[in-house]
Amino acid sequence: MIYKFRAILDAEEDIFRDIAIDDNDTLEDLHNALVNAFGFDGMEVASFYTCDDTWNQEDEIPMFDTGDAPGEMRTMADFQLHEILHEEQTKIIYVYDFINMWTFLVELAAIEEPVPGATYPDLLFSHGEMPAEAMEKQFEADGDYESYNDFEDELDEEDMDMFGGDDHFEDYGFEENWN
Repeated sequence: MIYKFRAILDAEEDIFRDIAIDDNDTLEDLHNALVNAFGFDGMEVASFYTCDDTWNQEDEIPMFDTGDAPGEMRTMADFQLHEILHEEQTKIIYVYDFINMWTFLVELAAIEEPVPGATYPDLLFSHGEMPAEAMEKQFEADGDYESYNDFEDELDEEDMDMFGGDDHFEDYGFEENWN
């Protein structure tokens, strides 16, 4: 089957692309289609994030395995589209370039039979031009957190001396004028 997606840039202006892609293709294939559709050079790291119906971010699906042990983490190349997205789960978040945080809301709009002779992925429709810079994101913490600068009691010199005084290097065989 062919999945038809609308990928909307999280920006003030309407900027989106409609893409058709085979449901057996991977999230990595969708990533490449999005990079091409929005005119990126493809040199930056990206991730998909599963989300709920109201676009609340859930699990990350990265480009590369960043786990402690090789093979521990599944990546974009490990997921076929139909495994992640289907009639009951139509939304996913895509973030390209973690410095600029280009963020896209990607939604499965239709599932159709392939068109004979068509090649996929296919850019079906393009609306709006990409801005020169990504929108600045506002990140908010959950809960009430006190400032790190608020100390309940004053620290004295002894608290700040992690080596135990002026002669702290003597125990390590360092001479005062070693060079």
